[in-house]
Parts: sequence; structure tokens; C-alpha cells
Amino acid sequence: MVENWQHFLLPYQQAVNELKVKLRGMRKQFEDQAQHSPIEFVTGRVKPVDSIKEKMVRRHVQEDRLEQDMQDIAGLRIMCQFVEDIYVVVDLLRERGDMTILEERDYVTNVKPSGYRSYHIVIEYPVQLTTGEKRILAEIQVRTLAMNFWATIEHSLNYKYGGTFPKDVKDRLQRAATAAFKLDQEMSEIREEIQEAQTIFSYNRQPDPKLTEPNREENDESRDL
Repeated sequence: MVENWQHFLLPYQQAVNELKVKLRGMRKQFEDQAQHSPIEFVTGRVKPVDSIKEKMVRRHVQEDRLEQDMQDIAGLRIMCQFVEDIYVVVDLLRERGDMTILEERDYVTNVKPSGYRSYHIVIEYPVQLTTGEKRILAEIQVRTLAMNFWATIEHSLNYKYGGTFPKDVKDRLQRAATAAFKLDQEMSEIREEIQEAQTIFSYNRQPDPKLTEPNREENDESRDL
């Protein structure tokens, strides 16, 4: 039995904190080189205890297998502007030496029946504790802003209806998912023009002391999962 959830979740929180810093650092490296960053912003969270317990019941996860069988206790999301950026980010993660990719699920190409699209990566990440190294499972979801908007709405409605949507709501969600992906496709068609415009805008923009880098990170934090 997990007697102290705060103690149990501490390594997961450390993993999320470290990964957010590293992934946001990747974005800064592209910006420093005046290149388009495939990473728009990064959020992260540790799954709340109530959600862990609910999922244990729903997925029949035994408590002594919790660390091995529940892959998303630590969760990160990487938001991208374009669908193409998703696969650039995936390739960047594959090349990293500070994490091991255990599983990949491409729901961008292989869209779920509900209309859900995202790229899921399960990693093993080492955190250094006072008691030694502990390898943590974490899930990284990579998606566009449009995909994230749809998924956030669908997630909220899922709670309201307990996972069983009325037919009219289900149909509307599927149409909305199609429309959201159509938007992504349209943006991809003019991707080069958009990136050129953003480069010109960034070059000509005068520094604003109110928009310092620490404030940008605070803005990212406000959008955490």
C-alpha cells in the first residue's frame, strides 16, 4: 500500500520539473539561432492522487505494479505550430541521451475513432535522489495547438458524460476534430510564409522589459496541465 503519496510522487514531480526546463531549453536554442522552433510551448504535471486511484480501478492496475504499469503519472505536453513540427520534435527526442524511449503511439496519422490526434511517447527518465538514482516512467504528448484545443474540450466533456457521449455530442466532436485538422493542413500549406513573417516580426520588434524571458516562463507555467 502507498502510505505516503507525497513521498511516492516526489520523484515524479522532480522528473516533470527537470524535463520542462530541458524541453524549454530546446526552444530557446532554436530562438537563439534565429531558427523556427518546432516547440511552441511546454507544459507538465504530476497526475493527482484521485486520478491515479480512479485509473488503477478502471485499468485494473495493482498497487505493487503502479510504477511499472501506469506510464503517465508524470506527464509533459509539447505544443507545436504545425503538424510537421510534431515529427521534428519526435526526432529530436529520439536523439537525446538523457532519456530512453520505450514506446511510441502515433495518433496523428492513426487518428482515434473519436477524432483525437496526438503523438504519445513513453520514456524512462533517471532522477537523482539522496537515496540514489530512480528511473521514472513519463509520457510526453506532442500535438499542435488546434489538436490541443480539441483534446482539452473533449476531456472536459468526457468528465461531464462519464465517458459515454450522447450521439449528437459525439457527432459534433468528430466534425470539430475534422475541422481542427483541416485548419492544421491549411496552415501547413502556407507554413513557409508564416515562418518568414514571424522571423521579420521578431527581428523588427523592440525589446520590451515587461516581456523578459522569466515572464515567458511564468506564462508557460500558467498553461501547465
